Amino acid sequence: MYILGISGYYHDSAAALLKDGEIIAAAQEERFSRKKHDARFPKHAVKYCLEEAGIKLEDVSHVVFYDKPLVKFERLLETYLSYAPKGIRSFIAAMPIWLKEKLFLKSTLKKELAEVAGCKEKDLPDLMFAEHHQSHAASAFYASPYERAAVMCLDGVGEWATTTVWLGEGNKLTPLWEMDFPHSLGLLYSAFTYYTGFRVNSGEYKLMGLAPYGEPKYVDLIKDNLMDLKEDGTFRLDMSYFNYCTGLTMTSAKFDKLFGGPPRKAETEISQREMDIAASIQVVTEEVVMRLARTVQKETGADYLCLAGGVALNCVSNGKLLREGPFKDIWIQPAAGDAGGALGAAQVAWFADESNERKVNGHDFMHGSYLGPRYEAKDIKSQLDEMGAKYVELDEPALLEKLVPVLADENVVGWFQGRMEFGPRALGGRSIIGDPRSEKMQSVMNLKIKYRESFRPFAPSVRAERVSDYFVQNSPSPYMLIVAPIVEDQRLEMTDEQKQLFGVEKLKVKRSQLPAITHVDYSARVQTVHHETNPRYYNLLKAFDEKTGCAVLVNTSFNVRGEPIVCTPSDAYRCFMRTEMDYLVVENFLLDKREQPEWKKDDSWMNEFELD
Repeated sequence: MYILGISGYYHDSAAALLKDGEIIAAAQEERFSRKKHDARFPKHAVKYCLEEAGIKLEDVSHVVFYDKPLVKFERLLETYLSYAPKGIRSFIAAMPIWLKEKLFLKSTLKKELAEVAGCKEKDLPDLMFAEHHQSHAASAFYASPYERAAVMCLDGVGEWATTTVWLGEGNKLTPLWEMDFPHSLGLLYSAFTYYTGFRVNSGEYKLMGLAPYGEPKYVDLIKDNLMDLKEDGTFRLDMSYFNYCTGLTMTSAKFDKLFGGPPRKAETEISQREMDIAASIQVVTEEVVMRLARTVQKETGADYLCLAGGVALNCVSNGKLLREGPFKDIWIQPAAGDAGGALGAAQVAWFADESNERKVNGHDFMHGSYLGPRYEAKDIKSQLDEMGAKYVELDEPALLEKLVPVLADENVVGWFQGRMEFGPRALGGRSIIGDPRSEKMQSVMNLKIKYRESFRPFAPSVRAERVSDYFVQNSPSPYMLIVAPIVEDQRLEMTDEQKQLFGVEKLKVKRSQLPAITHVDYSARVQTVHHETNPRYYNLLKAFDEKTGCAVLVNTSFNVRGEPIVCTPSDAYRCFMRTEMDYLVVENFLLDKREQPEWKKDDSWMNEFELD
């Protein structure tokens, strides 16, 4: 039996396909459309999933959408009515979209699916709707390695819920309790994302990365004014400080007054105030998550915790929860945001039949999150030839032997192999890699490759069995969703003068033997690489380790700022030529920038991608 899950019409549209409960394929629409966070119906992602399985839509038993739009519309109307007449401008802006698309989403979905399938609507599979947080919870628990676990879903808002707690046992997922809109940890964090000048729904990770440059001076101000936080982690927000219920912005004039001025304008200089605000909301977020986790563990008695929802992408909070929280271990859905809802929706439908068993074997069910398309040699060669690329084709041992000294010589390499990752992180399928021992790598990658803010940290990929040699981390972290401290013997002592530096000046200090991946607070967002799920990337790390004694590589996503992660060999070659990357690997094809035909120097391509 095939079940197709779909998310869309808000942000990060995606499709996922199950075959007899097993995850066969999953991908975000943005990778195909080249529009970051694409919210449109995921027609390309749906087509890919069907092609990967070698089936047509008529072979699918059920298509499941990840939330219930009518319930969401009810929440929208009730919110506007409760605040009326305030919010009329926002209401007028929102209604045409709802009346045109979202209110009659069942009809819209049928029309789009019929177009993809090339059939009449009456011939489509059954169309079902799961609840938003139910989809998140399903994606977290059913894909996890646990037989029994508590589940927490934290995001902006689904239909009404903003935080939900569940208990997963075998093939059952039982809802326990929830917090509802407008009291939302996700929206609180997004309000600060907006206030510090970053884009809501895409800039939250920037706020997290900015936090270590600041001091948490505003923690008490936040807790004393913006929220009433209880010991059990539940809270209520003082909505007079926020504008997201009915306004066109996230924060109000009262919020601005409390924090001493208007929001920072996008792309302007980041001041120490923004850094301190980022540090403060990060501390508050971690405290809320920790309190909730303790409550949930006490209520369920569960040894393990699963996480999903946008807040679960806060890997600093996840790391603290893993090290200091009440659970033996935690597992985070790698596509924790709305894209993962497509997978969860399909799983809701599959396990609705109680006779469908869930056989836990100690591993999760995500296949390393390598669930997107891969390309055969003939397709790669065809695309590279079409673009006039110059390359050599090598077998794997020869390729790795050539690549290790290239990396050790501080070159930046585009690395494209295997199936594309599902979720926001590049995990060695569509990555840009480099030597973490290089003192210049962090600035070169930020400014000359990614064209993004200089303060942004880079993540390490490490051979799984050697993770504790470099990081305070014993458990696997295959999805780059845990931040861990650098171990003491890898750190470098700072001088008294260096300790006095503040803000972005901290970047100038070499803090460890792996400066390219060590953040200013001696932390790193760790990815453990496992031979079982990504043998070629693991073999590269092993070869690099054997030649250099370093089992770590810098790993960042294969894209520039505002661009979705590359999907095809052609996407990879364009990104390679537009940036100052030195080498490109596409499966067994190796490309040296110096040997490529002259690329027309034209920066107009940057306008293709809206800054995130």
